Amino acid sequence: MRAVVYKGPFEVAVEQVEDPRIQHPNDVIVRVTSTAICGSDLHMYEGRTAAEPGIVFGHENLGVIEEAGEGVTSLSRGDRVVMPFNVACGFCKNCTAGYTGFCVTVNPGFAGGAYGYVAMGPFVGGQAEYVRVPYADFNCLKLPEGTEKETDFVLLADIFPTGYHGNELADVRPGESVAVFGGGPVGLMAAYSAMVRGASKVFVVDRVAERLQKAEEIGAVPINFTEGDATQQIKEQTAGEGTDKGIDAVGYQAQAHGEDREEPAIVLNSLVETVRPTGALGIPGLYVPRDPGGPDEQAKQGMLLVSIGRAFEKGLRLGTGQCNVKRYNRQLRDLIIEGRATPSFVVSHELPLDQAPTAYEKFDKRVEGYTKVVLHPHE
Repeated sequence: MRAVVYKGPFEVAVEQVEDPRIQHPNDVIVRVTSTAICGSDLHMYEGRTAAEPGIVFGHENLGVIEEAGEGVTSLSRGDRVVMPFNVACGFCKNCTAGYTGFCVTVNPGFAGGAYGYVAMGPFVGGQAEYVRVPYADFNCLKLPEGTEKETDFVLLADIFPTGYHGNELADVRPGESVAVFGGGPVGLMAAYSAMVRGASKVFVVDRVAERLQKAEEIGAVPINFTEGDATQQIKEQTAGEGTDKGIDAVGYQAQAHGEDREEPAIVLNSLVETVRPTGALGIPGLYVPRDPGGPDEQAKQGMLLVSIGRAFEKGLRLGTGQCNVKRYNRQLRDLIIEGRATPSFVVSHELPLDQAPTAYEKFDKRVEGYTKVVLHPHE
């Protein structure tokens, strides 16, 4: 089958790789109809992880079941399904508590598994014509038959639940104000989710014009940090108080304000100043224990200078960690089905699999309106 294969920093290629096969009675093989490129994929694409050449990318996958193992009981050939990026067993201590992003079964020695991602287990990615899904009864979410709302449903694999998760981590409640730092796909989903949850005012901080325009289109207040300190801009619009809650949808590759260099802790420290005393921060943005491309030795070891004293002084609460997709995906699916949510507004391009190398390059450079790319392997 054809698949997107990592070759080295800033290089992927569409190559022939081995077809997946049933390895356990609880497996299914899914014919992938839509698979999205994630901002997290860019970390590997840029060589900012320990990913080795040869890995097949792709953890945001939707398709139709082609083959089911004899132990699969709730799914059948022909079912249309979307899979959380988390690969989870469903029966370990963390899974039964709802923390499927931290399954301790699927990736021994590490809490959590995922498709096509470095250190997240042996699971081949789904930016390919087919993908194997283990523990399929648990990991597959059934969708309505057909092709309707395809670009909405594929976002249930990661970014819509992850944006919602940022709100859960920050405990966003109706009537509250929220500052979302980062206007990429996850940041836009966090802002959108905040409004779904009843937030009164949502700010989105970024510097990319297309992202800020998207934020404004959904009713958020765009804040361009190149036009002045973002915290000060937000405080001027909140009577000097700051917001009730804050969400970091950027992570460790944050850009220094007004400069063309990285400053990994700047978003965290900005949020500490932006959120009012006794507020809360949700941090779904990715931070890593090791960053080969970090701007200094501490950052390369995942150690950042964060204003913890200021956070303590203000009585702020912090929630971190990757999304437990299954905690949210069923409810978010039903919001899509009923027309109460349309997350596909973030999708800028739908392309055949063969155009993945160009899509990665343009998405990484944030050019030509590339905000979110969905690949269709069988087109």
